[in-house]
Amino acid sequence: MSSPSAPVVAALGGGHGLSASLSALRLMADQLTAVVTVADDGGSSGRLRQELDVLPPGDLRMALAALCDDTEWGRTWRDVLQHRFTSPGDLDQHAVGNLLIVALWELLDEPVAGLDWVARLLNARGRVLPMSSVPLKIEADVRGENGLEVVHGQSAVAVAPGRIEQIRLVPHDPPACPEAVTAIREADWVVLGPGSWYSSVMPHLLVPELSDALHTTRGRICVTLNLSADEGETDGLSAEEHLHALHRHAPDLRIDAVVADPSAVEDTEALVATAATVGAKLLLRQVRRGDGTPRHDRLRLAAAYRDVFEDVIGDVPGS
Repeated sequence: MSSPSAPVVAALGGGHGLSASLSALRLMADQLTAVVTVADDGGSSGRLRQELDVLPPGDLRMALAALCDDTEWGRTWRDVLQHRFTSPGDLDQHAVGNLLIVALWELLDEPVAGLDWVARLLNARGRVLPMSSVPLKIEADVRGENGLEVVHGQSAVAVAPGRIEQIRLVPHDPPACPEAVTAIREADWVVLGPGSWYSSVMPHLLVPELSDALHTTRGRICVTLNLSADEGETDGLSAEEHLHALHRHAPDLRIDAVVADPSAVEDTEALVATAATVGAKLLLRQVRRGDGTPRHDRLRLAAAYRDVFEDVIGDVPGS
């Protein structure tokens, strides 16, 4: 294990939530690896996935952008990656980074190598890996006004009306990215969340090899709760219900710490009790931006992570 002041960290998730945790973790991690969901089926990613039968590149692109070198070179290439075309033709709303990543995949015929090349272009402060070597689909059992129904696809699950009771992956036993499994096993800390709870955070628990790595890693696991319930998939879900959902899908998973902003917690005692049931210590910290928007402030979030890591890292088995 590395020292508490410079931990080795694997961050799991997708989209804007993973970007938030990466922006904070890059400030204090010795080695940082993003393990990214590959179930997106909407927008530019969905079109490329359907047309070219590739992993959806969008969440991978966003993670790379979050890790770019904080120099003119890094920021410029980050902006190039994030740029979207506006046109009346087929390029409309395609992100340049999505096209670049897919081009490298076609040239190299190796997803991880292609992502590593983009990381080199950005002088990225970390590595970005897909959670699976094949594109995935999400299915959800949603209880709504008309009873229980099955919703198919990440973009549909994200806006599903009703309460999600269970999610599944198709295929049900997808192969994990081997490098992602290694990153989890070798991490001092694994960070889950924030992000779209059912469509970005929890799918990692359903990839058998990743799940096994999460359950057996010698490192610690930290869950970062959202600043607000997403419209759709977690609409109305309390902070403690987010933890209940994780526990329902992975009842034997050991969670060591939970980070939450007080403004997003309605019942602190209930959240403390729920965290305790999964073996976790709750850390309440103001990690929201000062402008009141439901976005994490990277400096505040980095300080919260440092408090978590330094508070219990000494108890890591074998440290």
